[in-house]
Amino acid sequence: MREYLINHYLILQELWINNPTVRVVVICLVACLLIQCIYYLGIYTRIFRYTRKIRKGKVAFETTLPPVSVIICARNESHNLEQFLPLVLEQDYPQFEVIVVNDRSLDDTEDLLKLMSHRYKHLKTTFIPERAKFLDTKKMAVSLGIKSASNELLLFTDADCYPRSKDWLKLMVRNFTENTQLVLGYGAYEYRKGLLNFLIRFDTLTIGMQYLNIALGKRAYMGVGRNMGYRQSFFQQTSGFAKHLNLQSGDDDLFINENSKNGNTRIEIDKQSVTISKAKESFKQWVAQKSRHLSTAHCYRFKDKCFIGIELVSRAGFYASIIAAAGLSYPYGIMAAAVAFVFRNLIQKVVINRTAKQLGEKKFYLGVTLMDILLPLINLFLHIKRRFAPKSVYKWK
Repeated sequence: MREYLINHYLILQELWINNPTVRVVVICLVACLLIQCIYYLGIYTRIFRYTRKIRKGKVAFETTLPPVSVIICARNESHNLEQFLPLVLEQDYPQFEVIVVNDRSLDDTEDLLKLMSHRYKHLKTTFIPERAKFLDTKKMAVSLGIKSASNELLLFTDADCYPRSKDWLKLMVRNFTENTQLVLGYGAYEYRKGLLNFLIRFDTLTIGMQYLNIALGKRAYMGVGRNMGYRQSFFQQTSGFAKHLNLQSGDDDLFINENSKNGNTRIEIDKQSVTISKAKESFKQWVAQKSRHLSTAHCYRFKDKCFIGIELVSRAGFYASIIAAAGLSYPYGIMAAAVAFVFRNLIQKVVINRTAKQLGEKKFYLGVTLMDILLPLINLFLHIKRRFAPKSVYKWK
């Protein structure tokens, strides 16, 4: 046995010394694997450590229930409003108002809102005039909703979203402690059978895993308008969307990217605080939605772009190194590739599925590696396409 091990050691030593290709492949593989481990074991596990702190009572929450305003922007969403708006209006919370901004809808949204306002006295409505000219009417709608709000605390969701429980407001608002200006929640998508739904939910979970864990580092890089909140005075102090009015998106992620700093941001990760949206039913619709979401990424802070870029480059480098190692004409290469692949795959699945459990999502088993490779390629294609697409492509509705 000893001679067997010595012989293999000498062979490996000779390969390392005399074959520069082997050295390059091994160095790349180890470096990329190490970086991936830092992300998955060091950064993407912050949410679990935060959960333990909450359980041990080491996280301070706001104990009062101050009045809050919920703002929803809607354009041609009468069907969704009829189905989901009551779930927002019937939250178990002592004092709140819900403001729906009708963004020039052509369906019966206006009539529906009038009928619902008779039943729900805390429902307020306003609208954007038909002749209004604004590059991004979503930002205009959000700004109009904020001006109509009677309360300091503002929560945001979409017309095609609904809270998972009646405690959504309580759980989000409890994070508005004295020094907190921004609160980020998680927005999931409904589960349905099919590859597209799997793709959408996996993409949403991994994005949520990124921005929620990064926010625990005292400075968030984005949030989603389906589930977030901030103070009205903070919106006014920061001049709102003034810095990116030239863009047709960014009312959520860019606002967070520009204004999250110095520990002024908190996250809510209780599964009962999650909002759920209807997922797109066609690949074309999802690509259009994804394109709009990605259209603001180039405006993120340089540090945030580096953080995202390093993970993507190390991921691509890892798979490339795996292929290169397996392609070497040595059994050691195949063994190294197999061990590295299984090791990372195991870590990735554990972290992703623990995150899914934390947020009340279904777990992912088969297809994780495929999605892990496919989604960056789709994002790369859409980034390239964006450079040649007209701006009108990214209108929110």
